[in-house]
Amino acid sequence: MKPCPDTFPFPLVALNETDSTNRYLSQRCNDLQEAVAEFTTVTAEFQTAGKGQRGNSWEAEEGKNLLFSFVLYPTFLEARRQFILSQIVSLAIKEELSRWSDEFTIKWPNDIYWRNKKICGILIENDLSGHCISRSISGIGININQETFHSDAPNPVSLQQITGKEHDRYEILARILKRVQIYYKGLQLEDFDVYSAEISARYGRSLFRRRDFHPYEDANGRFLARLLRVEQDGRFVLEDESGKEREYLFKEVQYIL
Repeated sequence: MKPCPDTFPFPLVALNETDSTNRYLSQRCNDLQEAVAEFTTVTAEFQTAGKGQRGNSWEAEEGKNLLFSFVLYPTFLEARRQFILSQIVSLAIKEELSRWSDEFTIKWPNDIYWRNKKICGILIENDLSGHCISRSISGIGININQETFHSDAPNPVSLQQITGKEHDRYEILARILKRVQIYYKGLQLEDFDVYSAEISARYGRSLFRRRDFHPYEDANGRFLARLLRVEQDGRFVLEDESGKEREYLFKEVQYIL
């Protein structure tokens, strides 16, 4: 059941179906410009062309999950620091889901995992103006109440499968957005360097496989490595068994699950 927008704490457009909430919200921003406030959120009961990282599709049974996008205008944020947006969004979701289990982690750069299974995918699209970000739209899919999965996705899981009960999707959505808002306001109001360092530290503590050696694969093949850190620009830094540091940008290395 879709909630009345009057009861939702942020501007809400609740759709039965769309091709992509990111595309819908982007077009709405282009058409209405200043009239689309920050944290305006578009939800869909079903997406016909929802997309994820690397162009992957996202399986979601109609009416069972959270499929949504929201917009920010972080004009105070330099483009070189745009990874901080990925950090606050993924942290907000991970921390909200952690109300039900302490086994949620963030798989770099911003997938949310429970144990070795994926519950959430995030795609953030930023528009730049000069050296700063003029607009940021985060598109998110979270498996909430889906009981079975039928696609060839290797490792999906839903909150209902984890907890054994059905959840109020819009209550979870509102709580996630409030968490994002707290982080976002902190970036604007607090000492930026100090606050962003705390976010990065919190993100680091939340990472999937942040301890011990695990298998990875890059353009040269498979190898074992341990996670050292994630840089402010999002670079993923591993140390292999020989002690060599390896730095990767997104899509340059894959986890072997």
